Amino acid sequence: MTSQPPHVPHSAGAAPTRRLVLASASPARLGLLRQAGMAPEVIVSGVDEDALSAPTPGELARVLAEAKATAVADRAEAAGALVVGCDSVLELDGQALGKPADAEEATARWKSMRGRSGVLLSGHCVIDTRGGARTSATAATTVHFGEPTDAEIGAYVASGEPLHVAGAFTLDGRSAPFVEGIEGNHGNVLGLSLPLLRELLAELGVPVTDLWV
Repeated sequence: MTSQPPHVPHSAGAAPTRRLVLASASPARLGLLRQAGMAPEVIVSGVDEDALSAPTPGELARVLAEAKATAVADRAEAAGALVVGCDSVLELDGQALGKPADAEEATARWKSMRGRSGVLLSGHCVIDTRGGARTSATAATTVHFGEPTDAEIGAYVASGEPLHVAGAFTLDGRSAPFVEGIEGNHGNVLGLSLPLLRELLAELGVPVTDLWV
């Protein structure tokens, strides 16, 4: 039996041993990966999120992440890369809330959320295109919303920001003052849980340190 050579830890400053592709146009997800020492390429999946469904909000987040990762992994430009797909929904009253369709929906959503708590669910899927191995999971973070006034909600909706983010809010934008606190991973609320990503990479035999630049 031939023994495997020991894994040599990757050191910061060296070229990453694996190429990383983010199957998302989210600047927040890209920023989280860069802050963690990685330099992913971005290939937008183009998946029609409205065409997919699942029995529960958590499963929906995972299904969407898998669809995005698969769509990109199947492309020639992703050959040989590790592809990461993510998608987020807010679970409130058992319903999965993604991006609001328009200002009216965003306003109604905020009025229903204020003073309450929801669960931000982010599906994660990692595909190693070298052999096709894949793994996926969903991370959950409880979000406690404050009680913005009708005028504050109106001003926030007028900014346009809630139309572009899952749950009609984000922790790194204008709605941050309207969130009292969270229970769980902060990055997950922004769209990507770095601890969960590390676990999924490990399942594929890839230390997260191999992606450092």
